[in-house]
Amino acid sequence: MAPSTGPVRAVWTDYGGVLTPPVAETLEPFCARLGVPSATLLAAMRQVARDCGAGDDVMAPLDTPLLTQETWERRMEEVLATHSGIHVDLSDYPARWFADRAVNQPWLDTLHRLRRQGVFVGLLSNMPPAWDRHWRLAVPPEGLFDAVVLSYESGCRKPEQEIFRRAAERAGVPGEQCVLVDDLAVNCAGAAQAGWHAVLFTDAADVTARVEALITAGAASTGPAVVAPGGRP
Repeated sequence: MAPSTGPVRAVWTDYGGVLTPPVAETLEPFCARLGVPSATLLAAMRQVARDCGAGDDVMAPLDTPLLTQETWERRMEEVLATHSGIHVDLSDYPARWFADRAVNQPWLDTLHRLRRQGVFVGLLSNMPPAWDRHWRLAVPPEGLFDAVVLSYESGCRKPEQEIFRRAAERAGVPGEQCVLVDDLAVNCAGAAQAGWHAVLFTDAADVTARVEALITAGAASTGPAVVAPGGRP
């Protein structure tokens, strides 16, 4: 469903993979430091998620949250030991995940500039509570975001419709005047279903151009709800 009216007045950005480098680029070195192959770690995360009734959504146990961080770490250790014969200490996982994690400065620069121009800028993220202080140290929200909407505080998560309704309410604009920038297609699809615009994040330069186009009335009123790389819906 394409939004019927523009222009976009509220830009909502995801955190992981948008304000930080793509997870696909950072997972391998993280797993190397843990001493666990990435495929094995992801398989264990899927198993823990399935045991929680979250299907294959590996982050749902943490960012809803269905488990405390400590319980998740112990269950992960048990699954890795039982199914892969790997014995590893996963305590303090959030601090290790965020250690030396870079930020996407070009995209941050865009957000700062849009906010100076009067555009509402918000963070809309599926975030585990135990990760909260770590992301705030990496990307201080003061002076950058007009609002922060996080899954663990909201009791709902992307791509659920409720979290988009709450975010639009925080921005004080209808959904069709919001755009989500996210690295996951499923979240972009959820935003579009909620009547938002959505831009699948690829690189800062490309996404900046697409978001700026949506902020103009003409582009927003004729463009697709979900804008993929190269303009493909």
